[in-house]
Amino acid sequence: MPDPNLDSAYALDGDDDIRRLYADWAETYDSGFAVDMDFDLPQKMAGAFANAGGGGPVLDFGCGTGLLGAQLAARGIGPIDGVDLSAEMLGVAARKGAYRDLIEGNLLDGLSLPEGRWAGITSSGTFTLGHVGPEALDALLPLAAPGALFALSINRAHFEAAGFAAKFDGIADRITGLELPEMRYYGKNATGEHKNDTGYIALFRKV
Repeated sequence: MPDPNLDSAYALDGDDDIRRLYADWAETYDSGFAVDMDFDLPQKMAGAFANAGGGGPVLDFGCGTGLLGAQLAARGIGPIDGVDLSAEMLGVAARKGAYRDLIEGNLLDGLSLPEGRWAGITSSGTFTLGHVGPEALDALLPLAAPGALFALSINRAHFEAAGFAAKFDGIADRITGLELPEMRYYGKNATGEHKNDTGYIALFRKV
């Protein structure tokens, strides 16, 4: 049965809404939503990052419960640092043992991280409806070392509605090799109105 929190997640409005939803959802996110919806986006993201030659140190932006970090670690990629708004989601991520450091905060609202530190920037499920828009790219690029590989999932509906195409055009002089393969977010066992949701994996390197 589809998790009703998914509809709520797509309708979030601001950081306070995000914190409230994920505080309640954290403990059942993996065992409920991820299992019931056959959520295989983290596996696809980790595979794309690895196949494109990605390596650590990696910053996992919007890491949530650490599903992507666990998949990266299983492929021998690390060290991995995670950042997320939700303390409760980070608490679940910590149990997976995949992360070197977990940081609570919002990059778009004053959270300061070291520039040029990471050789890879990943994000699974954060660039989506009700969450983070293309402006986050301006905050993430300074954190990456020259040549760093980015692998970011972007919900297709959000990509079109929020102006990601224009943003990528606007940062074209700061990145290279942009690819946007499309993929399904969920496996064959998914149910409900979102079972066929798709998105892009934005793969590119910082110049």
